Amino acid sequence: MRPPKSLPSIVNITNGTFYRTFPGSSNLHPNPPLFNNLNFSIPSAVDPPTHWYVVGPSLSGKTTFLSLLRGRLFCDPPRARSFTYGQAHDDAKSGSRPSRLPDQMIQYVGFNGGDALGGGGPTAAAYLAARYESKREITDFSLRDFLLGNTELNALEKRDQPSDGAHFERVVRDLGLQPLMDLPVTSLSNGQGRRARIARALLNKPEVLLLDEPFMGLDPPTVAGLSPLLRDMASTASPRLVLTARPQDPIPDWITHLLYLRADCQVGAMGRKEEVLDELRAYVKGVSSGASKEDDKLAVHNLVHLGKTLTAKGISGKTLMEEAVPEAAESTSFQENEPQKSLGEPLVEMDGCRVAYNGKVVLGNWKQQDADGQEKEGLVWTVRRGERWGIFGPNGSGKTTILSLICSDHPQTYSLPIRLFGRSRLPEPGSGKLPLTIWDVQSRIGHSSPEIHQLMPRSLTVRQVLENAWADTFRSKARLDRQRGKKVAAVLRWFEAELNPSFATTTRQANGAKHLKWAGHYLFGELSFSAQRVALFLRAIIKNPDVVVLDEACSGMDDGVRNKCLLFLEHGENKTYVTRDDGSEAIVESEISKGGDVRVGGLTEDQALICISHVREEIPDCVREWVCLPEANTENPARFGRSRAPLGRDEKGWMEIWGMGGGA
Repeated sequence: MRPPKSLPSIVNITNGTFYRTFPGSSNLHPNPPLFNNLNFSIPSAVDPPTHWYVVGPSLSGKTTFLSLLRGRLFCDPPRARSFTYGQAHDDAKSGSRPSRLPDQMIQYVGFNGGDALGGGGPTAAAYLAARYESKREITDFSLRDFLLGNTELNALEKRDQPSDGAHFERVVRDLGLQPLMDLPVTSLSNGQGRRARIARALLNKPEVLLLDEPFMGLDPPTVAGLSPLLRDMASTASPRLVLTARPQDPIPDWITHLLYLRADCQVGAMGRKEEVLDELRAYVKGVSSGASKEDDKLAVHNLVHLGKTLTAKGISGKTLMEEAVPEAAESTSFQENEPQKSLGEPLVEMDGCRVAYNGKVVLGNWKQQDADGQEKEGLVWTVRRGERWGIFGPNGSGKTTILSLICSDHPQTYSLPIRLFGRSRLPEPGSGKLPLTIWDVQSRIGHSSPEIHQLMPRSLTVRQVLENAWADTFRSKARLDRQRGKKVAAVLRWFEAELNPSFATTTRQANGAKHLKWAGHYLFGELSFSAQRVALFLRAIIKNPDVVVLDEACSGMDDGVRNKCLLFLEHGENKTYVTRDDGSEAIVESEISKGGDVRVGGLTEDQALICISHVREEIPDCVREWVCLPEANTENPARFGRSRAPLGRDEKGWMEIWGMGGGA
């Protein structure tokens, strides 16, 4: 009796090198070889299970790697990549399997803002501030329509039932979507929307599911809820999973294989999870002790937070740096109980804000006392000049709704007791003050958020995105003068490494004016996701607005880029990072500051900062005041407090905000 013939891999790559465009063709942009001589495969056998975690800093090519697995990049030689498992299989003994294309076998789900739930319809171009309003547009598709594929405006026919009802019901049940089926997809919270996208991909019965940074931008409780759903899929290997993540993201305990990408779109380490972690741990220890030299494409600072594990009970374990250099975990120092500064006039005043749609309260479902001790329905909150606030709470608790009220994107702004810059949005009889217009508000607020990212025209150049801070709309002409032009040039020079796709330190030109031509050449849509986030972050702060609003503004950036942005937020060109001889980083006065040529100086005492983040390392050090919103419809009040230290370095304070105990 002959032994059973092993099934071919779902995707198999043998000594393949990849290109974004056809190698050798004329192209305005660089077309370097990616993942040289790559060997990689995803087996069709389900025992033992194989689940990959692709980790790397921004610009390392995580999304690009997923694209090549789908057959989207040019492969050299072409036969180095094969999808033979998808070919028709007609062995009479083992049964038949219909032929499937790579796009059918391998499904991709991205969470970086470019994959809107509307299925590509016009809802992708609308603000989501009033997402819980009653359905008014034909583009407000329900979750059921989204899952069935009924998202075309002029469809010849619509599907009322899935082709496989049992599979449909099982996916909906397993992902906990039953109560949401009749809601518009625009009403779903961040975590619910991710489950919806995963569900639609699973309905196609893929062999492999590619999830591009599924935990990015989620609050700790939502991450704790989503990971078990993925773990259950992993336990049955239906489908096999490939996840991408940033180095600072914890690794789910059910992951079997790890692939770490270098900064130049090449593989740094690959194999079984523990073997790769051991290899990287030895590298970090060797560089930290001076026994080995650091590879500039495998920066240690991008590895220091790697290594923690995401379990059913939360995050556990130590980072590679904590294991390699134990004293590093104890070296963090900061000034506790920083004295409060004298504050200026109120910039934002909410005197009992309660937002509800069709009887459903999405913000302010509680009673709260104001400064005079009077009880009010809803949120009572004041932001003054000089204050630095963090807004926290579970996904769907109303954080983005608060920001939409402040930025006057929300239709209920006009009917609620809100004052901005001492004025109302409606006429105040007898006050002698004119009502605020939307242009007044936008000229005094700098705003970066996933919604802004979604709406920013991809056809603008990098320079135009920054200049757009002084424009009335995304496509209107910016009001520039000599001083503003110098600010834009200064920011472009300071962040060229993060914004210029063809940046190389060895080819930098000394002539500043000539050197900045790249900013008028590259389009916003041509930048990586991380670079787009950097551009929008800088757009929000470059004009020194009265209020800076940052909603998940650093999400998608790696540690180094994020730290540079946060330092620039507070100090502008005055401070910079330098690397010491032992590999550690320090903040020092910049050469520009010493020369007295600073154009952008960072936050001032006349400005207020409001930020939202679910990752404590993404919170600026200057943030001290915080408000934590309760889960929607619990009737629990919002909690207010003041952190004793920078939250990015105070895990105990961070855990206390979330009501999760004393922390580590």
